[in-house]
Amino acid sequence: MKLYSDFPARRIRQFTGDIVALALITVSILVGVWVHSLVMELATFGVQVENAGEGFSETLTDVGDKVAVVPFLGNGVQSLFDDASDAGTNLADAGRSGQEAIHNLAIGLGSAIAVLPIIIILALWLIPRIRFVRRARVATQLLSDAASLDLLALRALTTQKFSALNAISPAAAADWRRGDAATIMSLAALELKSSGIRARS
Repeated sequence: MKLYSDFPARRIRQFTGDIVALALITVSILVGVWVHSLVMELATFGVQVENAGEGFSETLTDVGDKVAVVPFLGNGVQSLFDDASDAGTNLADAGRSGQEAIHNLAIGLGSAIAVLPIIIILALWLIPRIRFVRRARVATQLLSDAASLDLLALRALTTQKFSALNAISPAAAADWRRGDAATIMSLAALELKSSGIRARS
């Protein structure tokens, strides 16, 4: 598998692109983690609400239990404290629900901030790199077969810019049709170069 071009200028561009893409992916992940941590700090308020609700509920329950031993008034007063302690339980539940909501928000927001840039980076960087690797592999296989040089030359005639073809020969197509070896080799080399492969001498 050929990852980089045989030509220094293009190879440097590819290598630089790889480094930049990997750096941007790393930064995206770090920013996503940072945003997740930042949002999760809001959950401390939910923890405080939960603790306050639980403490309030426990205190009222304890007071109710102590009042219950008072003759004549105990049971009636205890039920009032028990009812009031339910409010503390509800407050604690609200604190837990708030923490869960913030946790979900942190995961969603952090993931979105990390994943969306990564998808864009992969689309702009990885797809062209995969295309290069595949094209270079096919070109290398064709290069190993002398009979395939004619196919490479034909591909050059159909895909390369007219100025590049004209630089090889003003009548490149006619030369290819009559089997001119030098023209075929030059056209094949041009197609190989666009695939990142240096033609053999």
